[in-house]
Amino acid sequence: MPARIRIYGKEATFTQGRWTCDDESLQAMLQALADPRATTPDEEHRHALYAAGRYGGLIHEIHGWVVAPLPAPEIRMEDLLPGKKEGGGLLGFLRRKK
Repeated sequence: MPARIRIYGKEATFTQGRWTCDDESLQAMLQALADPRATTPDEEHRHALYAAGRYGGLIHEIHGWVVAPLPAPEIRMEDLLPGKKEGGGLLGFLRRKK
């Protein structure tokens, strides 16, 4: 069963690693996130949940449309701040080694 999401009032469907949508710009945004390895219904649903959460949209569940949760951030501020890790910081690789 294909996964359906709604973003900016437009509906999109994800099936077999491809997004389809009437809005070409939304389809291009979603296709940039597409995971071609998502072929089972569970994987398609997880990917659609990620995409809907990434753009602040809704996902179609059994009981109707629900707001998709935001995905975990890929980069956190702690990753950029010096201190906890050796050579931390955004430009930590430029520091002189001791």
